[in-house]
Amino acid sequence: MTSHTAKTAGKAAGKTTGAAASGALVREPARPARRRGGLHAYLFVAPSLFGVVAFLLLPMVIVLVLSLFDWELLSSPEFVGLENYRRLASDGETWHSLWVTVAYVLLCIPLQTVLALGLAVLLDRRIKGVRFYRSLFVVPWMATPIVLALVWNWIFDPRDGAINRALELVGVTGPDWLSDPSWALPAVALVSVWQHTGYNMLFFLAGLQGIPKELHDAAAIDGATPAQRFWRVTLPLLNPTMFFVTVTNLIGAFQVFDTVYAMTNGGPGHSTEVLNFRIFETAFKQFDFGYAATLSTLLFVIIFAVTVAQVRFFGKRTTYDLS
Repeated sequence: MTSHTAKTAGKAAGKTTGAAASGALVREPARPARRRGGLHAYLFVAPSLFGVVAFLLLPMVIVLVLSLFDWELLSSPEFVGLENYRRLASDGETWHSLWVTVAYVLLCIPLQTVLALGLAVLLDRRIKGVRFYRSLFVVPWMATPIVLALVWNWIFDPRDGAINRALELVGVTGPDWLSDPSWALPAVALVSVWQHTGYNMLFFLAGLQGIPKELHDAAAIDGATPAQRFWRVTLPLLNPTMFFVTVTNLIGAFQVFDTVYAMTNGGPGHSTEVLNFRIFETAFKQFDFGYAATLSTLLFVIIFAVTVAQVRFFGKRTTYDLS
């Protein structure tokens, strides 16, 4: 009797314990904890999210809506539908500005990317004063574009400028850089290259230092020359850095304004009138804000298309895991 009662009590206790354990599992606050964690995550993201919405997404929507109106700032906006886009299709000056912008991008991006990569390779060594040289090449990027433009205006001066004075020493007569339509855009592009090369060098330098040295050692043991190691090992593993640098540089080059404004004011003869400068003139000199919004939409579409093309190009060629 006592044995039977003990067994019964044991079974009951086992069931009670199992039920309690089951209840504990059911009552485990996994979801509420996850919800609280998600709420905390949103709180941390909220400042950045507010900035993206308030200063990026909302202005984009406003510009898109404004492109459907005719607005001269002082009068009430008048809805014109797609009339601004029809005007854009036949606006030769705008397409000329777009071509100038593309030419500027083609002058800047390849040269500054190659120079930045070359500097990074040279400074990725243990040489005396390497930290000083790294800092020195970044100084131009730290200066404001307007100040740099004023300094370079003097350097490009046809009579007293440093470049033409140096050319005179070797018997060469330098051109009137910023007043000659053939030289004005390359001169502006040169200033941009000089300013941003050191900054891009930092990213390539970080990418080079992130490549395991064992890979280079293995390639050297297999008999690869330094050039072969660079093309077959270093450059492919720099694809993530190359992707970031080219995307950000292309976006910045398409949006160039301040250097052009300070150095040439779009001249001579509209030879340096990039699309962003034309948007500025349309909005704040002609007070045609609706059409300026249409030009801004065009610029956004172009930058977006180029960025998507880069993402697709680098997506299949980029390796992020070096382990």
